[in-house]
Amino acid sequence: MNSYNCITDDVKLGENVRLAKFINLYGCEVGDETKIGTFVEIQKNASVGRRCKISSHTFICEGVIIEDNVFIGHGVTFVNDSYPRATTTEGSLQTEADWKIERTVIRKGASIGSGATILSKTTIGENAIVGAGSVVTKDVPPNSIVAGNPAKILRYIAQTVKGHDVHV
Repeated sequence: MNSYNCITDDVKLGENVRLAKFINLYGCEVGDETKIGTFVEIQKNASVGRRCKISSHTFICEGVIIEDNVFIGHGVTFVNDSYPRATTTEGSLQTEADWKIERTVIRKGASIGSGATILSKTTIGENAIVGAGSVVTKDVPPNSIVAGNPAKILRYIAQTVKGHDVHV
């Protein structure tokens, strides 16, 4: 690596991973042939699949699972806590023992547009597309296009089968 990146020894990098400068990776896994842009942070217990593109300024927090062939646009933020608080009810700063990771899953072939926010406890379905700037608050079906705040289904992606468009 180089002096512009912070990558801890417990990071598992696949083969031919391309890393830009000014990234922060710790305790995570990144699959083969994935490209990670500038100013990306990937936290512990997060995983990124093979042949993904993670664009600059994206934050992937603990508990996020990104499958293969996923595109993540610039400045995408993932959330892993539905009710974040700085302190406990007694007033002391919270620690890892005070909360439970809430998973988020991005299925194979999905694309997330720049500036989107993906809340915890959601799954973005296979080949789904999330529009730029969207806030995903609930599961996104496979092969759908969603956008807005909160993100809503705009339509489903047509796929070609034997020369005919079929809506799935």
